[in-house]
Amino acid sequence: MKGIVIGSNKSGGGKTTVTLGLMKALMNKGFEVQGYKVGPDYIDPAFHSTITGKSSRNLDIFLMGEEGVKASFSRGNADIAVVEGVMGLYDGKGIDAEYSTAHVAKLLDLPVVLVLSPSAQMATLCAEINGIINFDNVKICGIILNNVSESYYRILKIAIESNCKTNVFGYIPKDDRLSIKSRHLGLIQSSEISDINSKIDICAELIYKHVDLNALIKNMNECKQYEDNFHVKNKNMKIAIAYDKAFSFYYKENLEMLQEMGEVTFFSPIADKKLPKNIDFLYIGGGYPEVFIDELSQNKSMLNSIHDQLNNGLKCFAECGGLMYLTKGLATDYKEDESNKYMFNNYKGLNIKDTVGFFNGVSYMTNRLQNFGYAQIQVNAENSIVSSGSKINCHEFHKSKVNCSERKIYKLQKETITGEIKQWECGYVKKNALGAYAHIHFFGNRNFLK
Repeated sequence: MKGIVIGSNKSGGGKTTVTLGLMKALMNKGFEVQGYKVGPDYIDPAFHSTITGKSSRNLDIFLMGEEGVKASFSRGNADIAVVEGVMGLYDGKGIDAEYSTAHVAKLLDLPVVLVLSPSAQMATLCAEINGIINFDNVKICGIILNNVSESYYRILKIAIESNCKTNVFGYIPKDDRLSIKSRHLGLIQSSEISDINSKIDICAELIYKHVDLNALIKNMNECKQYEDNFHVKNKNMKIAIAYDKAFSFYYKENLEMLQEMGEVTFFSPIADKKLPKNIDFLYIGGGYPEVFIDELSQNKSMLNSIHDQLNNGLKCFAECGGLMYLTKGLATDYKEDESNKYMFNNYKGLNIKDTVGFFNGVSYMTNRLQNFGYAQIQVNAENSIVSSGSKINCHEFHKSKVNCSERKIYKLQKETITGEIKQWECGYVKKNALGAYAHIHFFGNRNFLK
């Protein structure tokens, strides 16, 4: 493969727009494209996969380690690798560039196309570009300007190429047809957008018309092939994985690891009536159960099937939305206040939509992100799913909370940018089931599942 990284100076700078349009434009030229996403995000890779027909892969050094990122990258197979960055180019976990898009670009020896959405700038924009170029030893091969008029673009191209040692490949004009709605965890899922293919086609046409694709391709690097020591032995397990519009947040490598461990069957908690037969392990990932709670709640036969199997000792690992799904229900009209912010025991008067009912508790939505960002898990008690004493890097991204009385086995710790340490507990265990808000990439701990 040849490869390129799409970076920007900030979130909302146009990375996703350029990435999606570029993927489609390259495919229209006859290239096979493999998508990647820097960081832990699930939404953008789903858009990539919709376009390319290939599962996009996450590249997250904090969750996967450098060797895990290299292995994931080498599992991709196409003519061209398009890596979508995260946040600003140098923004990582803290105040330096560690775990950032730039870190990944340097690790994989890939050049960066910088996407910028300027407004009322000229020489100052050039100063900003030079600052980004000179901040670290990252190869920035050129600029694409986003959301600008043709006349503004012509002026900026002259200014940038006169004042900065980089190329200007082209621009994307402002076009309201490209807008995609957002919700509390980011963009709407690709599976929920009826005209997604039309939007992507429009973006590809704009890139094809206004961006010099041939020059861009010439500036791509040949991708290196890295060792992949992250395979596991077949345990002859039968594994069921919840997968539909309510539960779709999975890392590709986690699924691959489970497929190596045995026979995997995907099922829909919304559409199917029962769990697959004779399974040894159940995996319920994250997603949007709160958005599709009516459909989930109405499928009583599936709720009963999961409840009964878990009570009979089925092993289960549930992440984030999966944790919410295993409680008694989702309180759709619960409002937090200071007097009962963390606990409420009397559910009378609340509108609670039924969920599996295995964990003794309910979930509810809040108005802000809870425990957002990277953290480390310490597993503090014996259980049938994960090894006690394990330390695992993780990521949380949710606006919900659970009020649950089950035993907790996770102690999580997060160091803030100011050096403060924040700690909390999670990881609810009952019988052979473990549910937690933390998202985990199995490459970060290959012995995570017993």
